[in-house]
Amino acid sequence: MAYARRVETAQAGVKRVLPPVTLGMRSSWTAAMPRHNTALVRGLFAFAAALADLGAIVTTSVGAGLAYHLARYEGFQPIDSFLQVGFIIGLLVLVPKISRDDYELSKYLSFQGHFGRLFMQWNIAFLSALALGFMTKTSAIFSRATVLAFYLCGFAALILVRIVIIRLVRAGSMSGAVSARRIFLVGLEDEVQAFSARYRPWEMGVQVVAAVALRASRETLKADLALAAASARMLRPDDVFILAPWSQQEVIDSAVEAFLRVPAAIHLGPERVLDRFSDAHISHMGPVSSLNLVRKPLTMIEVLQKRVIDCTLAALGLLVLAPVFALIALAIKFESRGPVFFLQRRYGFNQEPFRIFKFRSMSVMENSPAFRQATAGDARVTRVGRWLRRLNLDELPQLINVLFGNMSLVGPRPHALAHDQQFDNKIALYARRHNVIPGITGWAQVNGFRGETSTVGKMHNRVTCDLYYIDNWSLWLDMRILFLTVFSRKAYRNAL
Repeated sequence: MAYARRVETAQAGVKRVLPPVTLGMRSSWTAAMPRHNTALVRGLFAFAAALADLGAIVTTSVGAGLAYHLARYEGFQPIDSFLQVGFIIGLLVLVPKISRDDYELSKYLSFQGHFGRLFMQWNIAFLSALALGFMTKTSAIFSRATVLAFYLCGFAALILVRIVIIRLVRAGSMSGAVSARRIFLVGLEDEVQAFSARYRPWEMGVQVVAAVALRASRETLKADLALAAASARMLRPDDVFILAPWSQQEVIDSAVEAFLRVPAAIHLGPERVLDRFSDAHISHMGPVSSLNLVRKPLTMIEVLQKRVIDCTLAALGLLVLAPVFALIALAIKFESRGPVFFLQRRYGFNQEPFRIFKFRSMSVMENSPAFRQATAGDARVTRVGRWLRRLNLDELPQLINVLFGNMSLVGPRPHALAHDQQFDNKIALYARRHNVIPGITGWAQVNGFRGETSTVGKMHNRVTCDLYYIDNWSLWLDMRILFLTVFSRKAYRNAL
């Protein structure tokens, strides 16, 4: 009660001096809780989330081992070794996650990034455990079937646990029952109201403990900030957001100086330009600090990872699909005269030209600036070609391009040169598609944006997907796109 009275007194003092800001905030049970209590809640959540992951790993380890022995030997076996393996791999997963604060409540407000990180963490932990077992000569006691079952079921269990926890946290944040962070807003009135309207923080599991508007006067700025800082010390927020145009250097410097005395993280509120760049961050290059809006599409390590997977899967695909290639070649030659492959000049990475391989699906070989793309019911498409296009089989020879390094398995689809010239000046950032190596399939294709692009609107949808892929690339996203290319109905939509 005493704490609540101090909060009310501080808030009342601010409201007497400063213009009140109307926000559509929802109250939550954490609003009047002392900061150490909310920290305890977040700590308990992190412990529970880590325990859930460990439980999922150990349970699947024991379950995989028991299931194999029950099926093979018709009886249960001691579970000691399976418990040990589960705990070891569980620790290999948990320790790096704990060191990076991956169990922070605020990181469970959305699904973004979780599955890609889980995929990498699970594989690293599993491979490390296999290496440890090999070095200690203990891996031989586990059957390959048990290891494979544990690998697949363990990853699936971790995903399921993550989905359940995220859904619970999001439901709690929407209802106001959960607050991942407690923030204090201070700044010019228009900026505070705009921040509230744009981001609606109370819907993201963020509790706005107070919003203070500064008067637009140099004479009153110091007094306003002193009173706002005093209020913040009473309310004990986790974060303070200073909301003012970045050109208002005096306001920002004074606000930072005032809130350095408050035990909270201080943030400079986002400018509108940052809404376009979700990965913006402060970058340091020696003594130079800059705001990095867009990172290089792929780091050298990521390029190497992608290239290894591309070459491995492309070579394997060409080997396995060799009989299919032969049958398709015979069908094409049997139906119409002309070559089996269609080669067309297209732009690739950094707008460097290359020749793309495709199975010929038309009775003509157009490759000029006046090239006309295929349309529904196009008479130029042969009967065999129609089936090839419908099943995406006409793109298979591009596995050769992948081995040559012109293309990747996944990336923005390269368009005919005529299309690049047509849309480059009509769609913003169209040419940015060439910042990565083009792919046989891509995020646009598995979302149904393939086939004829007769209008700027259709091409815009495709480009939007391509730019999303560039800005959100991960090995997990590549694996997901490859899976959807084969099994998703959308990937076959609009086939001509």
